[in-house]
Amino acid sequence: MTTYPSIVFYGTPEFASGILQYMLEKAIPVTGVVTAPDKPAGRGRKLRPSPVKLFAGEKGIPVAQPVKLKDPAFLEQLHTWRPELQVVVAFRMLPEVIWSYPRLGTFNLHASLLPQYRGAAPIQWALLNGEKETGVTTFFINHDIDTGKIIMQEKVPVSPEDNAGTLSDKLLQTGARLTVKTIRAIIKGNIILQDQQITDPAMLKTAPRITKEDLIINWNETPENIYNRIRAFSPWPGARTKIQTRDGKILILKIFSATARREPHHYNPGHVLTDAKTYLDVAVKEGYISLREVQPESRKRMKIQDFLRGLPPGGFTLPA
Repeated sequence: MTTYPSIVFYGTPEFASGILQYMLEKAIPVTGVVTAPDKPAGRGRKLRPSPVKLFAGEKGIPVAQPVKLKDPAFLEQLHTWRPELQVVVAFRMLPEVIWSYPRLGTFNLHASLLPQYRGAAPIQWALLNGEKETGVTTFFINHDIDTGKIIMQEKVPVSPEDNAGTLSDKLLQTGARLTVKTIRAIIKGNIILQDQQITDPAMLKTAPRITKEDLIINWNETPENIYNRIRAFSPWPGARTKIQTRDGKILILKIFSATARREPHHYNPGHVLTDAKTYLDVAVKEGYISLREVQPESRKRMKIQDFLRGLPPGGFTLPA
């Protein structure tokens, strides 16, 4: 029977909560959890706890929510937990005073095959770039973001139908198993560390934080590139475009599902083709994008048929 050291878990979103849940299912005890402070959300802007905090609370695990990781009160809390190993999943950068604390180290689970896609949004950027394969990596944290020595890696295929939601689920399942495998190997002293091999820095693909500009669809791009942008931001926050109704109103339309096809045509990019009942195609460079599921501004998410039924007479255009 394995005797586990004191383990502290760092994480905030659903992805991290899933990893924590799997650890507990595999009988790995967690001394304490560190997550982000509650944040205002929704129309009422009420404070909402993170998924990790909610799950930890259900399991009776002590939770810390420091605004600043070097806050003396948090450092004192960490000292009372006396972590011998720390696990980090989808959390902010840790200062050295934190990651160097445990005798067994602090490792991070990252949703890419490092050194590719270092950064805050590896799942989205893998989809944006049309990757056929990605994966998960565990590595020991050091001074620089996502650059530490690799402990373990596992590949995950990316299907043409995957979006950010389905790919995240795949990576969560693989990442959970890899996290538990990594913890057990560290405890047993059965790890072989590898440097992140970079033969050509120019070939590295990064995964910076997503901006509002990244969400905007450019109808002058190819069908494949536009399709990848749509699935990279589905189910959240949604790729988007501006539409103009016949009465001159400019609205934002979020697009969550679409199909792409290459086909010669004579239309300008952004030209809308529809029967106003069952389909809506947008002409793009060298083909078409067929919209399947959208969300008009100030309305709920809906199938394209429901969207078309609700359009005012004359429909809309995509403003240049």
